[in-house]
Amino acid sequence: MRRNSDKISENIVRILKSAEEPLETKEIELVLGNVTRIMILYRLNNLRGEGLIKGKAIGSGKGTWIWWSEEAFGKGRKK
Repeated sequence: MRRNSDKISENIVRILKSAEEPLETKEIELVLGNVTRIMILYRLNNLRGEGLIKGKAIGSGKGTWIWWSEEAFGKGRKK
């Protein structure tokens, strides 16, 4: 269960909702600044497990993931 006081998770969801396209993990890292990659990946996978965001591995064996929010574009986006 996600804690309401988790600012990193809240920021990740906010970033993905406002994105115009899916973002790679590295792009999320750049926006968040001084948060470690391990902490970001942990939060991303937890958020994906809770159904708040979507994620997909891309590239064969390179460990690159893209992340998005259904609300960011497509059916859920409000214009």
